[in-house]
Amino acid sequence: MTTLNRLNQYRVMWVLVFFDLPTETKKERKQYALFRKNLLKDGFSMFQFSIYTRCCPSRENADVHIKRVKSFLPPNGYVGILCITDKQFGSMELFLSTKPIKASTEPQQLELF
Repeated sequence: MTTLNRLNQYRVMWVLVFFDLPTETKKERKQYALFRKNLLKDGFSMFQFSIYTRCCPSRENADVHIKRVKSFLPPNGYVGILCITDKQFGSMELFLSTKPIKASTEPQQLELF
């Protein structure tokens, strides 16, 4: 592993958004759908039904997306936002039932500057 790759593991950040939103009324379901749609529009991918992730090339970029998520928070429900390094995200163990599965690789991103 090159030094640059090792440094990138600590520079590249993952933003995870966890949420548990009420969906009992039509209005709450609409707010749930809008929140989920805004996450997808901002580049987040569904990790599980109520967990969305986004890879960011730097902490500063992660802060921009965290601020953006805060701007469209729904009025009701619980939302958690967690920011971790690529190294920490890569050390996550995933299982399908009792069988370990391989985590998806980091999405390719093009950095111009």
